[in-house]
Amino acid sequence: MMTEADVIRAMREHLEGLFPKVCPVCNRRFASLREYLQLTKQIGSAMPYDAEFDDWMPENPVGTVTFANCPCGNTLSLSSEGMSLRQLWSLLLWAKLETNRRGMTAQELLNYLRAEIIRQVLAGPEPGRPGN
Repeated sequence: MMTEADVIRAMREHLEGLFPKVCPVCNRRFASLREYLQLTKQIGSAMPYDAEFDDWMPENPVGTVTFANCPCGNTLSLSSEGMSLRQLWSLLLWAKLETNRRGMTAQELLNYLRAEIIRQVLAGPEPGRPGN
């Protein structure tokens, strides 16, 4: 069974793999998840679509997405797209058990995980600096 630390690690690895990312409006290049989090403004709640549809083992996942505004004002997103179905199912199963155990909605749990990932990424050493 996955722990919260396992879940955060898996989600963070997936998100870090989405970079570099370029804003299609202003062509600003975000070299890393850290840079993206430093320069964008998170907006709204993270959306765990499959969990919200009560589909904890989706054959064709809608996925999970979180939004942020680029400094130019364009809305950017990070999602679970590209994550293996096996890994997504493992994360969803953990989320289903945890939402019941914690008395939270899937959205509340995902927002908590997003905040924890942001905290960890921004608290860590900058890439290329001593301590990495």
